[in-house]
Amino acid sequence: MAEKKEKLFEQFPPVSTAEWKAKVEADLKGAPFDKKLVWRTNEGFNVQPMYRLEDIEDLKTTNSLPGEFPYVRGTRTDNDWLTRQEIIAETPAEANEKALDVLTKGVTSLGFHVDEPTAETLQILLKGIDLGKVEVNFTCCIKKALPLAKALVEYIKANGCAETFKGSIDFNPFRKPLRKGVAFEAAVLASMSCELLDAVKEVAGLRVLSVDSDMLSNAGAYIFQELGYALSWGAQWLTLLTEAGRSADEVAARIKFNMGISSNFFMELAKFRAARMLWAQIVKQYGASDEAAKMMAHASTSRFNQTLYDAHVNLLRSQTEAMSAALAGVDSITSLPFDLPYKTPDEFSERIARNQQFLLKEESHLDKVIDPAGGSYYVETLTVSIAKEAWKLFLEVEDKGGFLACCNNDEVQKVIRESAEKRHTDVARRKEILLGTNQYPNINEMAADKIVDLKGSLACACGGQGDGCETPAGLPTKRAASDFESLRLATEAASNRPKVFMLTIGNLAMRLARAQFSTNFFGCAGYEIIDNLGFDTVEQGVDAALEKGADIVVLCSSDDEYAEFAPAAFKYLDGRAEFVVAGAPACTDDLKAIGINDFVHVRCNVLDTLRAFNDKLLKK
Repeated sequence: MAEKKEKLFEQFPPVSTAEWKAKVEADLKGAPFDKKLVWRTNEGFNVQPMYRLEDIEDLKTTNSLPGEFPYVRGTRTDNDWLTRQEIIAETPAEANEKALDVLTKGVTSLGFHVDEPTAETLQILLKGIDLGKVEVNFTCCIKKALPLAKALVEYIKANGCAETFKGSIDFNPFRKPLRKGVAFEAAVLASMSCELLDAVKEVAGLRVLSVDSDMLSNAGAYIFQELGYALSWGAQWLTLLTEAGRSADEVAARIKFNMGISSNFFMELAKFRAARMLWAQIVKQYGASDEAAKMMAHASTSRFNQTLYDAHVNLLRSQTEAMSAALAGVDSITSLPFDLPYKTPDEFSERIARNQQFLLKEESHLDKVIDPAGGSYYVETLTVSIAKEAWKLFLEVEDKGGFLACCNNDEVQKVIRESAEKRHTDVARRKEILLGTNQYPNINEMAADKIVDLKGSLACACGGQGDGCETPAGLPTKRAASDFESLRLATEAASNRPKVFMLTIGNLAMRLARAQFSTNFFGCAGYEIIDNLGFDTVEQGVDAALEKGADIVVLCSSDDEYAEFAPAAFKYLDGRAEFVVAGAPACTDDLKAIGINDFVHVRCNVLDTLRAFNDKLLKK
């Protein structure tokens, strides 16, 4: 067998990177390799079109095994993550009933929001739930975290599961400065945290110091920013509490990272691997043990990229997001329901959200394989690249006094606001694609009627993540699609839905391609699209457009033919409808000289262009 293998490999002589690159350049026919195939990430580094063994030979990340420090390959020797569901209900009794129901359907981790953290409330809320087998997590306002902790510990002890309990209380005093721009004093934070640690000391598995970097992810942060700030946030807990006399082991064992997942599949996978590696090394610098250096990471699919229109596409986004987190070896995952942007999730959407994780387990068997991306040239390189950029940000925050100081002086919020603005601009220009919203929209969908009251929804109950919770001094909360959705909802509310007529003429291939482009372009505003097979003359096309009551006439042809067709069509239309040329032909300046000012092409800011048309057409 060995002899056969050797002969087989002899048939394939080694090929160097230089030879591969030469072949690629030949196929590019003179086009620059770096310009065509190398892309620059938002994280600040380049990604190559191909990676080889030589790219990872010097990386130290490939030398450890799962469960070994620094845990880049995972903190466990299995990959059986917990499937978490946030329980949305009006009363503790309803929440308990719902929790008991979903526990029979495969859920292994529960999330509750508690308004009144009394012993009586917990008796009702947790009745019949085996706290030795089910992870239980709580959110509440920071002032109620201590009474909740005391009541919960007493309940856990009374039920004899202090040794086996696993769960958390989302104690997050940083939410106030991050959301509202209101400073929080370090001394007050340290005092509150110490009281909380004392309250839970008898239950080792109860984590109460939160690092909610999903807030940053849902605000529009880039991946390296979420990671860099999350590390600084965690280090702030360690600094505050070790200076208050607590051991690094005690503090680290109480920290839980609640992180977001964007749709950048491989980058997110690499982020979680880098997060464990960097966090382990930070904790060790405080003198903690290897065991305490293990990161506890919960991951939630993104709200930032969820959409109101074509909402079932949210399922595709959350499925790939959950998959990247599962492959990365996180401890638990929440898949957010697809209808979250416009209503309180119902039984159907919550079931589908659960099933997404069950598909990854029961059909894809991802829970049976530990760090399957380990050794991948691409993923290993991404892991190190993201780690480097996040580490730079971490050091920058530490130089400025730490995470709390940067929150109190608006440093973190300012950076995230700038990133969010850039991302919204990229969405407006279609550099960042939201399928069904800024590209390939369902032009006949109407969404206004499906928007209902969000009171009690997951968006508001779990920390003010809704679009209406934003303040000027805090983190932005608008989803990436919000601006397009406002534009389209305005179209729905108007008494006259604008009609866009495709005047297709001339070169067959170009007129079809530009009509399709223009259909997608104007469809993003919810306009009615009237497409055509083609016309023999522009006069014939204009007459047909006016007969249909068109508000916009889009001339779709080739660049060479626009010099003839555009002036003739514009003159014949004579202001009876808006006139648009699909493309950016060489004769653009000549066309502008005769009064043609509207052109749609790939370099357009789609959102701004459509807003301008809405301003013209919806006021008629």
